[in-house]
Amino acid sequence: MKCGVDFGTTTTTVAVADRGNYPVVSFEDGADTRDYVPSVVAFDDGKLVFGFEADRAARAGAPHIRSFKRFLADPDVTASTSIRLGYRDVELMDVLTRFLAHVADCVRTGSSVSRVSGSEPLEVAVGVPAHAWSGQRFLTLEAFKNAGWDVTTMLNEPSAAGFEYTHRHAGTLNSKRTSVLVYDLGGGTFDASVVEAAGRRHEVLGSRGLNLVGGDDFDTILANLLATAAGTDSARLGQERWTALLDDARAAKEALIPQSRQITVSIDDQQVTIPVTAFYEAATPLVASTIDALEPLLTPVDGVGQLGPDVAGLYVVGGGSQLPLISRVLRERFGRRVHRSPHTAASTAIGLAIGADPDSGFTVREQLSRGVGVFRELSSGSTVSFDTLLTPDMGRTPGQSAGLSRQYLAAHNVGFFRFVEYTSADEAGVPRGDIHPCGDVYFPFDRALQDSDADLSSVEVVRTEEGPLIQEHYWVDENGIVTVEIRDAETGYTVRKELGR
Repeated sequence: MKCGVDFGTTTTTVAVADRGNYPVVSFEDGADTRDYVPSVVAFDDGKLVFGFEADRAARAGAPHIRSFKRFLADPDVTASTSIRLGYRDVELMDVLTRFLAHVADCVRTGSSVSRVSGSEPLEVAVGVPAHAWSGQRFLTLEAFKNAGWDVTTMLNEPSAAGFEYTHRHAGTLNSKRTSVLVYDLGGGTFDASVVEAAGRRHEVLGSRGLNLVGGDDFDTILANLLATAAGTDSARLGQERWTALLDDARAAKEALIPQSRQITVSIDDQQVTIPVTAFYEAATPLVASTIDALEPLLTPVDGVGQLGPDVAGLYVVGGGSQLPLISRVLRERFGRRVHRSPHTAASTAIGLAIGADPDSGFTVREQLSRGVGVFRELSSGSTVSFDTLLTPDMGRTPGQSAGLSRQYLAAHNVGFFRFVEYTSADEAGVPRGDIHPCGDVYFPFDRALQDSDADLSSVEVVRTEEGPLIQEHYWVDENGIVTVEIRDAETGYTVRKELGR
C-alpha cells in the first residue's frame, strides 16, 4: 500500500493512493471514527501507550506528553536525547519509533483500510517542515524506518500541500498565474513556500518558516487568558492542573466558529468565560509573526509586500490554521486571493500520498532551505574563516542526491572543521539568522597522525611546508540529509560524518 503520513505535532494523519484518488484514512476510536491519530504518549498501568488510548489515559490524569514532536525542533536533539514523562526519563527516539509503529498497526488493524495484510509493505512518503534541521530529518527518517514503514521519499510539508492544491485546483493556474504561496500552520511549526507549477512538475522558488510557532502556542495564549480571568496562573495551578487547562483550552479553541462570541472553560470547578475578541486580540501578534516570516516571499509594491501577479493565491493549510482568526487576518492582509484548503488538517497527508504514487506524475524540485558552511582554522589556529558550502536556495529533488567537491594542499598538521547550518548570509557571506553547529570534524593532515590513536583535539595546530592533497566531498542525500567526507587523496585515509546525526 502506498500512502502519505503527516506526522503532526498534535495529530498524525494518513492518506492512501487509490487509483488516482487519495482518501484520508479514518481510524477506530471506540465506537467513533476519527481522521487522525492523536500524537500523544502516556504512561498507563505500567506501560507506554499511544494515540487514542494515550489520549484517554491523559484525560484520566495519567502522566503524558502531547506534542512530543516539538522536541525535534531543538537543533541539539539526538537519538539519545531523553524526555521527561511523569517521573521517568524516556528516550525520544524510542517514543517516536513506538508511536509510529502504533500508527502502522492502526492502519493495518483499526482503520478504513484495514484490509492491509501484515506482510504487505506500507510504502510511505514522509513529510518534514521545510526548515527542518539535519538532525530533525535524520531522526524522523530513522524513526519511520525503525517502526517498520518503507520510506520511499521525504518531502517538505508545504511542497506536499502544493501537490494537493494542484490536484484539487489546477484550473486556477494558467499562463499568467503559475504559482501558489502555501501557508502551512501546523500544531507546532509554521512554513511558507512559493510553489511554481507547470502541470504536474513543481518547483519551490522560496521557503521561509518558524520552527516554534503553531497551534500549541495559541492554546497557551488562551489558557493564560482563562487562568488570569480565574484569578490564577500556571505556577499556582501546578503542572497537572495547568496541563489539564491546556487540554481544555485546545478543545475550546478547536470548537470556535466565525460566529462564536464567548469561550467558557471550567477551572477548579469554576466556570470561566472570556470574550472571543479578547483571545483574538492576544493571538493576533502570533499570526502577524507568520506574515512577517513569509514577507521575503512577497512582491514589494509601494514598500508593502503583496502576492505577486504570477501567484494564483495564498493556500492555507495545516491543523493550526483552522482557527477562524487565521483566515480573517490573512484576508484583511491579502484580500480575496486567500484560499483555505477544504481539508486543512489533512492537506499535507493527501499531498504526500500523491508524492508516494508513481502513477500520479507529480514531481517537485525543492530548496535546501538551510545552508551549510564550515569554520576553518587559519594562521596556525589563531584565526578562523568561514566557507559557504551549500546555500539555502540550493535546488534539490527528493529521491535524488546532489553535492559538490573541492580539493587543496593542506597547510597544517591537523584540520578542525566546525560545520554549521544557517538560514541566511550577509553580503560578505557571513551566516546570519538561525545558526547552529551541526558537527565537528578533526582530520589528521599529518600522515603520522593518521596511523596513531592520538586525541586530535589536544594536538597543537602548526603550519607545514607541504601538506597532502585533500579532497572534500559534500552531498545532500535523497532525503535532504547532508554528509561530509574528507579524504587524503594519496593514502585514502577518510573521515565521513552525517551532519546532525
